[in-house]
Order: sequence, then structure tokens, then C-alpha cells
Amino acid sequence: MSAWSTDRPAPEMDLIRACVHCGFCLPTCPSYVVFEEEMDSPRGRILLMRVGHEEGERISPEMVTHFDRCLGCMACVTACPSGVQYDKLIERVRPQIEHSEARSASERAYRKAIFALFTHPGRLRALAPGAKLGPKLAPLIPVARLRSMLSLAPGKASWRPLRPVTSSKAPAKRGTVAFLQGCIQRVFFGDVNAATVRVLSAEGWEVHAPRLPRCCGALPMHAGVDEEAIPLAEATIEAFESYDRIVTNVAGCGSVMKDYGHILDTDRAREFSAKVVDVHELLASEEPQAVRKPLELRVAYHDACHLAHAQGVRVQPRTLLRGIPGLELLEPAEWELCCGSAGVYNLLQPEAAEKLGERKAGNLRATGADAIAAANPGCALQIARHLDLPIHHPMTLLD
Repeated sequence: MSAWSTDRPAPEMDLIRACVHCGFCLPTCPSYVVFEEEMDSPRGRILLMRVGHEEGERISPEMVTHFDRCLGCMACVTACPSGVQYDKLIERVRPQIEHSEARSASERAYRKAIFALFTHPGRLRALAPGAKLGPKLAPLIPVARLRSMLSLAPGKASWRPLRPVTSSKAPAKRGTVAFLQGCIQRVFFGDVNAATVRVLSAEGWEVHAPRLPRCCGALPMHAGVDEEAIPLAEATIEAFESYDRIVTNVAGCGSVMKDYGHILDTDRAREFSAKVVDVHELLASEEPQAVRKPLELRVAYHDACHLAHAQGVRVQPRTLLRGIPGLELLEPAEWELCCGSAGVYNLLQPEAAEKLGERKAGNLRATGADAIAAANPGCALQIARHLDLPIHHPMTLLD
């Protein structure tokens, strides 16, 4: 019997064998950059996956440590010359770990508490008025994880209800889209959602923005908590599958919704995933019809990993930003390295996330920008902790 349970899909041996251990992934892997251990690189973890298939093996605490240090940023997928699908491999490993006995009771309880809060907009909204106290209280907290959670709290919430349907007044009507409001996004970045709807409307789209589902399942899915993530994914499909296009403005949400087909392995999920589009992709696919007004601003663009690596969306946000008169777009060094947010990674691995956040902030600061553009709420919160510059979603700048 191998380490991998037969109750859930195991990492596929065909995908494991595709890795030739060339090492091209190493300089792009944030956990390898931080820990400098072979087992904290993609090829090292793939070796552990192979070991896990051997007879008599079990999921050990050491194995869990190295898999937990993976941010799931997928920079290795972008860098790999052999086309290794590490994303498909790690998404099989994480649920295996979560349903093993390798975690302590306290670790399981902490992880459960994270998803009991952050995937529930109603609960987040109830706590939002005290969010501004988080960074002030953080230095007083001796526990690193709790200190990290408080320090990431935004200064204020910008929650605002969206109209269920926003009709377009643009000269040329382009159709109807469904817009996912998200969980953290709608509570702390409601202004971004409102800006996104206005931009879509100005470009000719009628936008339907249902209140439910509360979450698409991205946060728990990326952490392997499939018993919570799968029902959320199914609820999302149920709510949106009648639309021809489903639009998201959150990198993490879009990446997992586009992957429902592989995760759920049903024709219904695959058909749904084929209709999911990031808002930058949708807008860049058409000639703009709304007039772009000048915005004199030097902006450094931050590539969110789940947008750049997981979805392969890099050109479109830059095209849209360069279309704003007066805006100067700046490129930071090491664009491919994660900022350390990575879903809830900064809550689970705060020391590593701290190093990556400082490194990312240094690269962004070195551009001499007046502001940062980032298309993911986790990235915005993580970067804001380390960099005293305004951080805008590209949709806010376009709006």
C-alpha cells in the first residue's frame, strides 16, 4: 500500500514522469528562494510524490512540511521547458495531506478557523469595522501566525451592494455577462467590484451580479480542503452556468473556476470552466468604445501569480493600462516571484511570506512608481503591508 489514499485521486504517475529534473524551475520558485532546500523546489516535491507511490510509504510529517511550503504560485509551470503540469500534481497532493493523520489537532483547528471566516462574507463584514485596529494590535501579539493575520488587515472595508443587473448605455451592446462578486473581494474591495461593473457597462456589457454564491471555493481548494471547496464549486456552477460568459476580477477565483473541469472531472464542470474569463481578457478582446480620459500616473504593474502563471494572462492587463492616456507603465524586476500572499499562505507560513513580501516591495519600490496595480485582493493586502504606496486594481484605474 502506498502513501496515497485510494479514497481520493493521487498525483498521476504520467505527470510525475514528465519532470526531467532539469532545474529551470529553481530560480522562479519562491519557496526554493527562501528555504534553499531541494525538497522545497518543484522538482524536489515531484520526487516526494513519486516516493509516495512506493509500497509501504506513508505521508510523513517531513513530507507535509515540504508540501506546505509550496505557495502553489505555478511559476514553475511557466518556466518549465518540458511542460510539466505541476499545478495538476499539487492539487492532487493537498487533499491527500488534509485527509491524512499527519497534521496535529491544533493545526487542523487553525486551518478550519481560517476557512470558517474568510470564505463567509457575512462573517467578514461583521468584523470589518475593527479591521483598522489589526495593524496597531499586531506588534503586541506574540504568536507569529496571529500577528501576521492582524497585520494584513486593511485600514477599512469598502463593502457595497451591487445592483443585481446593470444595463449598458454604451452605443454598441456587446452582450450579457455574469460577474462573480467573491468573498474577501466584496467585503474589503467592494469599490473594485463597483468599478469593474462600471467599466464593463461602459464597454457595452449588461452585467448580472448575483449575491450568491458566497465564495467560489478558491481559498479552500488551493489548500486542499475539498470537503468545503467542492460544494462551493458546485454552487457556483449552479448559479452561473446559464450564462454564456462568467467574468471574474480576482486572479485566484478565476484560476480555480477555470480548473473546475479537472478538479470535479465532470462534463458539466468542463463546460462551465470553458465559459470563465478574466475581466482583462474580456476587455482586451474587443476594441474599446468608451473614451479614455488622461491619468498622469507612474504605475508599476504587479503580476498576480494566479493570473500570470495559472491563467497565462499577462499581456491583457498591460494593454489596458497602456491605453490610459498619461499613464506610464513600469515593470519591476523578478515579476515571476510570488509576493507571499498565495491564498492563505501568509497566514500559514508567515516567516516565509514576510521575506517574500519584503523582496516584492523592494522590487516595486525600485521602479520609482507613484502607485502599484495589482489584480488580486490577497496581493494587495500583502504588498500594502510592506510598501507605503497606493495600490489599485487595474479596473479602478480604468474606471
